[in-house]
This record gives sequence, structure tokens and C-alpha cells, in this order.
Amino acid sequence: MQDLYQEIILDHYRRPQGRGLREPFDSQVHHVNPTCGDEIDLRVHLEDRDGLPYVADVSYAGQGCSISQASASVMFESLADKPLTEAFESLARFQEMIQSKGENPGDEDTMGDAVAFAGVAKYPARIKCALLPWLAWKDAVLRASDASSTDKDDQ
Repeated sequence: MQDLYQEIILDHYRRPQGRGLREPFDSQVHHVNPTCGDEIDLRVHLEDRDGLPYVADVSYAGQGCSISQASASVMFESLADKPLTEAFESLARFQEMIQSKGENPGDEDTMGDAVAFAGVAKYPARIKCALLPWLAWKDAVLRASDASSTDKDDQ
């Protein structure tokens, strides 16, 4: 099973999904993992659909190890075009799995390819690599939400 997971990670590294900064976007962040030098610029675009906030798009550009870059691709697949509440649930599942020190194998049915990172949890130095794009996404969403609240307050 571990070999299959490694192949999924390598496939996302070689053929990243969602890569390339796109417009429109509501916020952009730049995050760095100073431990290994991984970097990501990430944009998020939110929109209202029938009264529910949705992650309309997530786009990114970055450089770094195969773990961080593959994680960005998986993050895009997991969060783009999803209701914001569902996207935050996906983030929580990923964080719980990746910070479990290998105790939580994840659930392929709810996590998709993100479950391939379960083995990374056994390597503390690599956890930050895998979390980098996900935490950048969270930061971008919070900034977009703050900007949206400020815009509404100004009206």
C-alpha cells in the first residue's frame, strides 16, 4: 500500500493539478517553510452560491520538495469548487491525519488522494512540507473573509 501512496505523490508532483496563479482572486498569500526552503504563492477565490460560500478556485505557484508540491496539487483537488464548510472539514481531516505520528491512516473515501500522505506523518521534518499549501489556503481564506467583512462594514 505504501508503494501505491508513493506513486500517487509522485504522480501529483509530476502532473500537478491547479498549478499556475489565476484571476479572479480574493486574496493571495506567500508562505515559506524555513526548515527546507519550500515556498508557495497561493490565491483563493470565494463566491456565494445560493447563500453558501464556495471555494470557487484555488491557484498556486511554488517550489520545493516533491512532498510540498504534490500536497499542493492534492489540496487543489480536495478544496476547489467545494462549499467552504466542506473544504474546512477536508483541511481538518488532513491535519489530523498528518499530525497523528502515523496513528491515523486517513479514510480514502472522504480524503481521496490526500490519504497518500498518511506515511508522511511518521517523519516530523516532512509534516511541515505536506502542510504548507493547506495552511496557506487557510490563511488566504481567512484574509479573503476579513476583506469581505470589511467591505460590508464600509457599505
